[in-house]
Parts: sequence; structure tokens; C-alpha cells
Amino acid sequence: MLAHFPRLIALCLAMLVALAPASVSAERIRDIGAFEGLRTNQITGYGIVVGLPGTGDGNLEYLTEAMRGVSGRLGLQLPSGVNPSLENAAAVIITAELPVFAKPGQRIDITVSTMGNAESLRGGALIMTPLYGADGQIYAMAQGNIAVGGLGVSGADGSQLIVNVPTVGRIPDGATIERSVSTGFANGQTMRFNLHSADFLTASRVRDAINDVFPGIAQITDGVSIELTLPAGNDARSAMLANIEMLEVTPAAQRARVIINSRTGTVVINEAVRLAPAAISHGKLIIRINEDPRVVQPEPFTDGQTAVEPSTDIEVEQQSSTIGTVPATASLNELVDALNLLGVGAADLVVILESLKQAGALKAEMVVL
Repeated sequence: MLAHFPRLIALCLAMLVALAPASVSAERIRDIGAFEGLRTNQITGYGIVVGLPGTGDGNLEYLTEAMRGVSGRLGLQLPSGVNPSLENAAAVIITAELPVFAKPGQRIDITVSTMGNAESLRGGALIMTPLYGADGQIYAMAQGNIAVGGLGVSGADGSQLIVNVPTVGRIPDGATIERSVSTGFANGQTMRFNLHSADFLTASRVRDAINDVFPGIAQITDGVSIELTLPAGNDARSAMLANIEMLEVTPAAQRARVIINSRTGTVVINEAVRLAPAAISHGKLIIRINEDPRVVQPEPFTDGQTAVEPSTDIEVEQQSSTIGTVPATASLNELVDALNLLGVGAADLVVILESLKQAGALKAEMVVL
């Protein structure tokens, strides 16, 4: 399997070449950026899940105090000094995203995750829990039965079997929005459109595409933002932004980059990468050390003892080095051919690319993940 690994790497690189477009294609404006202020907001809360079949947190102190608070809100006061057994309950954190323009009464999905030593949330129900925003205000109320995709079982001897993640679940439409978030859409005379990636050429093309349809309303603020002058009235603004989102623009070509994942050995090279004239030599020195100890018996009728005599065999193999040349302004196709000729693996490929970068031959930015 390892012998075929270099060929697999080269094949993957060749596939990237085959799949790479010859030129940058046009994209909708809505796919390369977003309007400022029109975004989702994160909300979260702390709650309790009940009804678990003995897979809860148990007598954890913070769960006991939380249950006392919940019982107090329902008019039930637990006796002082009594800690109820809570094997059927679990303390959880609820997370959700509040959509842009969300209105009171609408429902959203929520994610429920354990924060203690509960084994599973399967079969549990979330008690009514407020969800807070970053400003400390309540924006939604959550409650409902949890859908869990994972499964966990354990035996008396301590053996366990866990499928997926049973300590995290979802409640579809599990929260009701109680407060809307102001976006500033109806206020002010201008709004900014921000690109996902800073690029002055792309920003110029977006400005020109907008001004071709709505003359004079767009101007560049910087390499990311284009400021738009909007008409009065929400209806007119909505119609204008809807038209702007669907305009097509050809983004600027991407920068030459080599992406290296140091944990998995994955290397991705985009088609903008170029090489200056260079020669690459690749070879390997393999050293094998074999231990073959021998048992030595004493001579008959002597007081000697059986002994172990070490025996070490060292072999050194120098694989033949191959020198591959890369012409000036080599394309990705030519780079792949050169590396394929050398038959390099993933680790060696990273070393070669780093060496080319240090030598000034690799015309690309290297990003190590």
C-alpha cells in the first residue's frame, strides 16, 4: 500500500489540474459577500433535561441547585438539606442562531448538549428555558422533546459501546422567538456590502456592475466594502437589494497558494502557482537494523550457565537519486509531472515545496494548517 502512495499523491494533483477551470467564472454578488448588519445572531441558555432512563448527571451539586430553582418557579419548594436523586435529569447548554429579520412568534431549531457526566439524552425532554443574546436580553424560549442520533450502552464489567454522540441532541422548532433584533435596514441613507475576501479588483468589478444598473449609487470604501446609497422606503430598498444580489460579477483570480495540512499530510496546490527555473534531487537513505540474539549453552560437565549472545545485522541501502528539472514559469501541470517523475510521498512533497520556497523558485504563498 505504501509503495503506491506516491502515485496516489500525483494522481490527486493531476485530478486537481483536470478539474481546475481554465478561467474564473462569473458569480452572483450574493455569493461573494454580504450586506452589513444583515446577519444571524447567536443565543444560548442553561437548562435541565428530564425523563432520562437513568442516564442523567446524578447528584451533581449544580444540577441539584438548578432543579431547586426550577421547582421554585413551579411553586414546589424542596425540603432544605434534601438532595433529590437526579439520575433521570441532566444539566444542558442550549445553543441556537437567531435568523436575520426574525420576528416574535417564529420558531427556530435548537441544539442541546450535556455539560456534566450524563451518559445520554435519549428519551429526555427539555424544560422551558430562556435563551439569551450577548447583551443579556432574552430573545427566545426553548422547550420540547429531544431527538438524539447517538446511542450509548454499558455493561456491568465497565465495557461500553457508543455510536455517534448520544450526549448532543436537536429539537426541531424547539424555541419560540420573543424579541426581534434591529438590523438598521430601515434607518440611514447608506448600507455597506462587504466581500468575503479582500480584493481591490473584485471590489471594483462589483462597484461597476452595480453602477451599470443603478448609476452612481455604489462607491468603494476599501478592499472589502462597497457603500451603497439606498432610496427611501423599505419596499424600494428591498427591491434594489434583491436586484443587486442577483447581478453577476467575475471575481479576480485567486492568489497563488499552496495549502499544507501538517496533521494529515494533505497538500493542495491551486492553478495560479508558478515556478522559476529549478532542479530538484530526491533520494532516500534506508537503514535496517535486525537483532538476532543467539542462545549459547555451556560445555558438558562444567559449571557454566546458559547465556544469550547478542547479534546485530545492519544493512544500509542508498536509493538512487533522481534529478528533475522544472522550466521557468512552470504551470501546475508541469509541477505535477516533475513531482511524479521523482515519485515523492506526502511528507517528501512538503519538504520539496518548502525548499523551493526558500530557494525563491516557488511563486506562491504557503499556508500550513
